[in-house]
Parts: sequence; C-alpha cells; structure tokens
Amino acid sequence: MIAGMTALFDSEGWYRPATHHPSPNCNDRPDGELPSLIVLHNISLPPNQYGGPGILQLFSNQLNPDEHPYYATIHTLRVSAHFLIRRDGQLLQFVPVLKRAWHAGASLWRGREQCNDFSVGIELEGCDTEAFTSQQYQQLNNLLAALQQQWPSLQAVTGHSDIAPGRKTDPGPCFDWQQLNMPHQAAQ
Repeated sequence: MIAGMTALFDSEGWYRPATHHPSPNCNDRPDGELPSLIVLHNISLPPNQYGGPGILQLFSNQLNPDEHPYYATIHTLRVSAHFLIRRDGQLLQFVPVLKRAWHAGASLWRGREQCNDFSVGIELEGCDTEAFTSQQYQQLNNLLAALQQQWPSLQAVTGHSDIAPGRKTDPGPCFDWQQLNMPHQAAQ
C-alpha cells in the first residue's frame, strides 16, 4: 500500500467494499493526473430492464449480439466505467480509480476536453424515465464520501448530459440531485 492510501482503497484504486469485475477497457491516466470530477450515468441492458448480465458483458467485451436486438447495435463498443450501482444498491467496480475508464466519450468540462482523463465514471442501473432507488442513493453517497476522503482533488460531481450536451441525457430527469451529499455542478 502506498503512503496516503486508506484501508478502503488499495494502491491502484480498487475499492475494497465493491465486487470487482476488471474490465479490459481502460488505460493509464495522463502522467500526474488525479481525478477531479465525478460523472454520473445511467445504464440498463437490455434498455429499461434490470438485473441481468448485459452491463457486465458490455464492459468485458462479451456482449452477444444475438441475445437481444439492441445488443447487435452496441456489441462492438469498447466502454467501461469505474463503478456500477445496481437497483438494490450492490456496488461493482470495473476499473481502478487511478486508471482511465472509457465512459465519457467526446466531452467537455469547464474548457477541458477528454473528461475520461480526469474523471471517475459512476453508472447507476436505471434509465431516463424511472426514479432511482433509495438503496442506490445511499450507496452513491457512501461511495462519494469515500472517494472524496481518498482523493481531495475530487471536488465536483456532474452528469454525463452536462459534459456531452445534445449527445447524452443521463443520468436523466428522474435523477434527484438533491439526494446527493455533494452539490451538482453544471459544465460552464
């Protein structure tokens, strides 16, 4: 363990309370870049269906295009997020925090492009048209507190829609920003 790491994170940024599913869809952050932004997303695979293996399969490049018509349109994507919070509050981690996950795509945050370089991506299992669960908000707040304690550089939380307006809509209008222990910051 390197100096400054708490018991909640290992030296690479794996969060001990999470279930780990390492994704190949990540790489090193630029030299010396610490995470300074948290980006919230929503995801459900198949769309508007919860609890299945689709998200894990997508993030591990194992999505079968024959399992659902929608999968045929996305199975070649190489994407990931650092974390996923299931509807029941289960927390999964795919990429260590000190690595760059591939969640933001073409993005801009306060004049900086390529938000993957300096952000932590958190997916919430859900969609734009359905409220998130109390278990998800509780787990998200626990995770945000742990991340901020470990990396004081993490001072902002925003939505994918804020850093990729017109291209992305998540976490969506049903996400209740008032339930977060960190204030929502729009891209300016």
